[in-house]
Amino acid sequence: NLQNIPIRTETGRQIRQAFISSPGHVLISADYSQIELRLLAHIGDIPELKRAFKSGLDIHAATASEMFGVPVEGMSSETRRRAKAINFGIIYGISAFGLAAQLGIDQGEAGAYIKTYFERFPGIRDYMDRTKALVKEQGFVTTVFGRRIHIPAIRSKSGAERQFGERAAINAPIQGAAADIIRRAMIRMPGALLEAGLQTRMLLQVHDELVFEAPEAEAERAVAVIRRVMETAAEPAVALSVPLDVEAKAAGNWDDAH
Repeated sequence: NLQNIPIRTETGRQIRQAFISSPGHVLISADYSQIELRLLAHIGDIPELKRAFKSGLDIHAATASEMFGVPVEGMSSETRRRAKAINFGIIYGISAFGLAAQLGIDQGEAGAYIKTYFERFPGIRDYMDRTKALVKEQGFVTTVFGRRIHIPAIRSKSGAERQFGERAAINAPIQGAAADIIRRAMIRMPGALLEAGLQTRMLLQVHDELVFEAPEAEAERAVAVIRRVMETAAEPAVALSVPLDVEAKAAGNWDDAH
C-alpha cells in the first residue's frame, strides 16, 4: 500500500530511501503544490487567496498576515504554522475542538482563530453555506468538471451523520476536482512523453504526486514535460482562475526526489 508510506517522520523518510531506481535511471517525483487550497480559491472565488497564489506568495504566511495583521517579513514560524493548520483544516470542516488539539491551545483561542479566519475570508463562509444548501436540496455536489459526488448522509435521521454529510459536501468539490485533474494528467502523460521522444515511464500515483522512472540523461527534459502536462491538466475543459504549481525533482531514491 504505497499510499500509506509515511513522509513526515524520520522513519518514514528512511523507508522511502528503500525505493530506488534501476541502474542508469532516476526516480522523478512530481507533486501538485497546495492544489486543494488553489481549488478552494477558484471554486469559492476567494479574492485574497487568488491574489496570493497569482503573486507566488507563501500562502500560509499570507493567510497569517491577513488574519493576525502582521507583516510576512520576519514572521515567526509558529504564527505561520497556526495559519497553515487553519488553511488545511477549514477544507475538512475543522472544529474549534479539533484545531485546539492540533495546535495545543485552548478551545476558546482556537474558536477565535476560526472566527477571525471567516471574517478575513468571507468568501469561504459563503461557499460553505452555498454548498450546504445545495446538497440538502439535491443530495449531491459536483466538481468543476461536472462529476457528481452523492452524499447520502445528508438525508440521515441522525444529526451527527447529517453534519458529517455537510462537511463531506464542502470538501468533495475541492478534493474531487483535485482527483479529476491528476487523472487528466495521467491520461495525457504517456502520449506527451512519447511525443517528446522520451523513454521515461510513469510508475504510480500517490495522492497529489506522480512518480516516474527516467534514464539519467533525459531526467531534466522529462521533468519539463511532466510539469507542463500536470500544470495544464484542467485545460481546455476548465480555465482555472489560479495557476497550478508542480514541484518536480529527480533523484536515485524516492526520499531524495522530494
